Amino acid sequence: MRKLTYYIACSLDGFIGDPGGDGSEMVRFADEDLAAFVKAEYPETLPTHVRRALGIDDLPNKRFDTIIQGRGSYDVALEEDITSPYAHLREYVASSTLKESPDPNVEIIADDLVGKVRELKAEDGEFGIYLCGGSKIAGELLDEIDELVVKTYPLVYGAGMPMFGSGFAISEFTLESVRTFGNGALVRTYSRKR
Repeated sequence: MRKLTYYIACSLDGFIGDPGGDGSEMVRFADEDLAAFVKAEYPETLPTHVRRALGIDDLPNKRFDTIIQGRGSYDVALEEDITSPYAHLREYVASSTLKESPDPNVEIIADDLVGKVRELKAEDGEFGIYLCGGSKIAGELLDEIDELVVKTYPLVYGAGMPMFGSGFAISEFTLESVRTFGNGALVRTYSRKR
């Protein structure tokens, strides 16, 4: 069974973006140490155009071969005229409003997101599934998430888009590792407690 991993950046108070969903304030913490960590441990989480710019487009995938993202996350790429932001992965976009994919590499999941994720998790393969965001689909998929990789930045938003846009539901995870960085960021990895 393949794992669904929610790999996400957030503020100290658990927001992945401001009230409009913009998380670009966190980008300023991407120093050399953190960038080296991401390139070494999670290279496939970098969009294809970023991998090319960094000269790491030929790095093999380490953890994921599939990505699922929400419409809001996908729109960030579309605004830059990038229709396949993760061309090095099998791409899915969960959207009830995007009726047709603008790219043959991107499949739209218009309904039964949970069913599609269960189908993907049941496939054979050594690599997992990267849940890129956003808040709403993370909330919908909370029971399917096997692992959390949370990059926390030393910012307090006070309000904004939460990591999980869902109703009240307690789900327990076990801390597996913590990596700290000189810029105040930390990366925590949790596995679902079943």
